[in-house]
Amino acid sequence: MNEEQSGSDDQPVVVDQTDKRSVVPFVAAVVIAIVVLIGIVAGGLLSPAEKNVTEADRLAAAVTNYIDARSRSDLRPPPGVACPGFSEETSGLGEQLGGPNSTVTIDGKGFENATVNVDRAKIDAALVVNGNPVPSSWKLTRVDSAWLVCSF
Repeated sequence: MNEEQSGSDDQPVVVDQTDKRSVVPFVAAVVIAIVVLIGIVAGGLLSPAEKNVTEADRLAAAVTNYIDARSRSDLRPPPGVACPGFSEETSGLGEQLGGPNSTVTIDGKGFENATVNVDRAKIDAALVVNGNPVPSSWKLTRVDSAWLVCSF
């Protein structure tokens, strides 16, 4: 099984190190990366995401903010999401939301029928109150470019 190999181990291995390497592919990759980054920045400046948001999206966000703040606060209404002087009870919203200690979430059906009239708006929301689906109608007012839950 041990056979003697003659000649092949005695020959020196010649390594050719004369090939020249180029930095051209690396420079090209850097240039392409810079062009892509410039394109991304220019796209963000020319078409910011805020401009793609509709009024219906802003109304839905205001209602979502109210419901989220309501779940984290014992105050009715929660601070910063409703007009000054707003009351859940006198607006009828307290009854729709199942009282002050209810659990309220937004149903997967979301929002529909958004109507805007200058600085006043209405939107219908599909809610889940204490595990039961409840349709509700929300009235909002624009205050300092932000939509707040109000009764009018």
